[in-house]
Amino acid sequence: MIESQKIADITAASSTYFVADIAANHDGSLDKAKALIKLAAEAGADAAKFQHFKADTIVSQKGFDDLGGKLTHQSSWQDSVFDVYRKAELPIEWTFELKNECEKNNIEFFTAAYDIDLISKVANLVPVFKIGSGDITWTQAIAKMCSYGKPILLATGASNLDDVRRAVETIEEFGNKYVLMQCNTNYTASEDNMNFLNLNVLNTFRITFPKAILGLSDHTAGSLSTLAAVTLGARVIEKHFTDETSLEGPDHKFSMSPQMWKEMVESVRILELSLGDGIKVIETNETESAIVQRRALRYSRDLTAGEVINSHDLIPLRPCPVGGIEPYRENEIIGLTVLENVSRDQQVKWVDFGK
Repeated sequence: MIESQKIADITAASSTYFVADIAANHDGSLDKAKALIKLAAEAGADAAKFQHFKADTIVSQKGFDDLGGKLTHQSSWQDSVFDVYRKAELPIEWTFELKNECEKNNIEFFTAAYDIDLISKVANLVPVFKIGSGDITWTQAIAKMCSYGKPILLATGASNLDDVRRAVETIEEFGNKYVLMQCNTNYTASEDNMNFLNLNVLNTFRITFPKAILGLSDHTAGSLSTLAAVTLGARVIEKHFTDETSLEGPDHKFSMSPQMWKEMVESVRILELSLGDGIKVIETNETESAIVQRRALRYSRDLTAGEVINSHDLIPLRPCPVGGIEPYRENEIIGLTVLENVSRDQQVKWVDFGK
């Protein structure tokens, strides 16, 4: 098993770094939050991520009331949007204990801080800042995070390329290392969401933002999206994590269970091995196959010493043992004179011509 990695060390050539987004799945319990950290580490996560926000600095109660009804995933919430956020708040007092629990389980701790004051409060406790998709236009907050010189994870859900470019320009002004994460911001857990992942955007990101490390922040079920993203070059994967997907709460429904998470990580590790390094060589498990499958030049008839070789005297046949002359070199043989008698089906060798 690959040991837990550090986000600061991740490059485009690294093994995939997995972020278990616990978010609001602590359900208001510090003990549960700590238990989820342990479960995430056991399932193969490299980091456990939380969300620090205060309801009154992230949502407007009047603003949501004025919409005239709840939209998208919020339509199933029984409480008001403001109250759901208020109940999901993570007390700042938990932060040290959560960080210590992560360290005890040999994974990294970080959080998405959703107001300027909270950014300052967690800055010395995290190795990286996460910018949620909803804050991609809040360049002031992005700049504040960048001012600490730490890597940035930028999720890009519900945005267009101009939005991404604006945020990236802010990051690059500070010179921070950053991970650009394709994301589809839909939390309904609908199977149809797979149709909107648009993972080929990762190719667009690679071309448009050559300094970026690619990633995926995902809310779809299963690991298919992850496997596809890793194949396209994603090196950081973020998915929500819970102990039970059937629980009540804003995040459980579209999260992954420990078993699902473990299977995803294991599948990616197999995929990484199969993707290889991109250098085309005869692989170690192909060396014998190359002998038995390739053709070597052999004589098509008996020849006597002094005869000159023409094309009709040669036939390419399997196998091609070490020292065999492969068919593409036939023109180098034609016109040469055999020095000794040779027989039909005998392998052609350079020594037959004094070479």
